[in-house]
Amino acid sequence: MDWLANNWALVGALSLDHARISVIPIVVGFLISLPLGWLAQRFPITRGFVLGGVGVLYTIPSLALFMLLPPLLGISVLSELNVIIALTVYAVAIMVRTVADAFASIEPSALRSATAVGYAEWGRFFAVELPLAGPVLLAGLRVVAVSTVSMVTVGALVGIQSLGYLFTDGFQRRIVPEVMTGVVMTFLVALVFDAVLVVLGRIIMPWSLVGHGPQRGGA
Repeated sequence: MDWLANNWALVGALSLDHARISVIPIVVGFLISLPLGWLAQRFPITRGFVLGGVGVLYTIPSLALFMLLPPLLGISVLSELNVIIALTVYAVAIMVRTVADAFASIEPSALRSATAVGYAEWGRFFAVELPLAGPVLLAGLRVVAVSTVSMVTVGALVGIQSLGYLFTDGFQRRIVPEVMTGVVMTFLVALVFDAVLVVLGRIIMPWSLVGHGPQRGGA
């Protein structure tokens, strides 16, 4: 507790940097995954190629990816952009399969009904398919958020300021409270992200709460 009391400003600044770096891969990864997952589900011939491709991406170790991206993209290994792009790749690798499964879970009868009442394909996507797939998409996005917050810490190994700095610095200087503070704060940042997504899901998709309220018995 003494270490935290003496370094609370540092911990607060690193927590904000950690959250800021985490948000971009989560949002961009979701936006990229949405059309890819829909494509994999809509056209079965592309499913194996798309899902297999993103599955291979997730097998690449994070440090190796941090080294591979800069020569390909012409950016510095030590740049924040390098870490953000790498984490976006991992977010896409996790999220694409969830998106495909989310759209596959929609009852075909609901799609036929939407077409029967006059929805064109894109209108049906936004008005029917996306809302019905929403709860599964949200569940996948929560996994991506927690995973991304956790992986941001690895960026400290290439000099990116985040809570991972507390791990590396605490380990090198053998300051156990510093390392533990990094662990706890990373957990809290992930918890905040998850809570925000849950609240947003309840606001955007109130219909997903139907059937989850308390049951009243009859007399």
